[in-house]
Amino acid sequence: MTQPEFNFADALREVAQARNINELALIQAFEESLAQAYTRNVEPDKRIEVHLDPVSGELEVLVVREVVEVIEDEHLQISLADALELDPGVELGMEMEFPVDREKFSRIALQAAKQTLTQKMRETERNVVFNEYKDREGQVLTAQVVRSDNKGNWFVELGAGEAILPPREQIPGEKLTPGNRVKIYLKEVRKTPKGPTILASRADERLLDYLLRQEIPEVANGIVEIKAISREAGQRSKVAVFSHNSNVDPIGACIGHRGNRIQAVTGELGRERVDVILWDANLRDFIRNALSPAKVGLIEVLPDRQEATVTVTPDQLSLAIGKGGQNVRLAAKLTGFKIDLRETAAISDLDAAMQQALQDEQEGREADVAQSAFDALFKDSKSVATASPEDVGEQ
Repeated sequence: MTQPEFNFADALREVAQARNINELALIQAFEESLAQAYTRNVEPDKRIEVHLDPVSGELEVLVVREVVEVIEDEHLQISLADALELDPGVELGMEMEFPVDREKFSRIALQAAKQTLTQKMRETERNVVFNEYKDREGQVLTAQVVRSDNKGNWFVELGAGEAILPPREQIPGEKLTPGNRVKIYLKEVRKTPKGPTILASRADERLLDYLLRQEIPEVANGIVEIKAISREAGQRSKVAVFSHNSNVDPIGACIGHRGNRIQAVTGELGRERVDVILWDANLRDFIRNALSPAKVGLIEVLPDRQEATVTVTPDQLSLAIGKGGQNVRLAAKLTGFKIDLRETAAISDLDAAMQQALQDEQEGREADVAQSAFDALFKDSKSVATASPEDVGEQ
């Protein structure tokens, strides 16, 4: 055994503590890397093992040879006769270890070990990052904006690793500044040849869901339930809510006094507009609510085809469609139905129903009068030629 001038164990311990790496795993990586380097650069035909004592720091480089009756490879084997001269208790099949002189630890071997060790450390760090965040997918975390690249990606610091915010996961128009802290939705953690990739999002609907739960106690405790969310990040979102307590107004609970609750949510999203609408088990009513603030008329629903046809008066059509089709698009995503808007002169379902009822009533009167006149014709055959509805009315 040789006591090295430089204590590798102490150095590795410091590195392990500084980088949050398991000390024994790092020592094992060092032993493997030095064995590979020594074999490759000093004695390529021999079997080499390296042992580093984590307490004393003693470093051993050993050549291992198997005890055999007849030698076939002198680099890997030793004859039983020669082995017995060195150790009378040795037997066939056993392995013998022969320490290597420290002088043989050539500079090139140690340099190669350093390079391999660096690679092992990187792999270990990557595993630490992956293991820490793989079970946190679907969570919302607070991260610090670090930098951007020429592809429009932003990188945020999570603590043990960095997450990437690609353009598609950013809020359009939002200006991120290095050093600022933002909330991100941890969308995916996956392993790649270059290490773990952590995909973050500021555009995901689930970030909005999280913020609503944080700012609205009734949502957090389950009194108000978020039934659905549709979002076009940075512009507008629709949230369908329902109250399990008849005494709690779900929309009012989400808006808050003078809009303070919903403003706290939109403030985190760059003043994105958030419409809170009432969820309804009746599909027609839900679709009607989803298209607000437009007031729509008759709604025909085809559940099997997930389609709905909605009649809209000319003065409400542009409002129902929204800028660039945004309102109807968000409503369709919120309800899960394809919505076909059709312009009509009818004012509303109520007006249409009242108008139809009046029309049916008038037609019913006319039909009754005609039927009475017809029946009267056959009561008195003599009056067939002269009977009329007016005559019947006078009877």
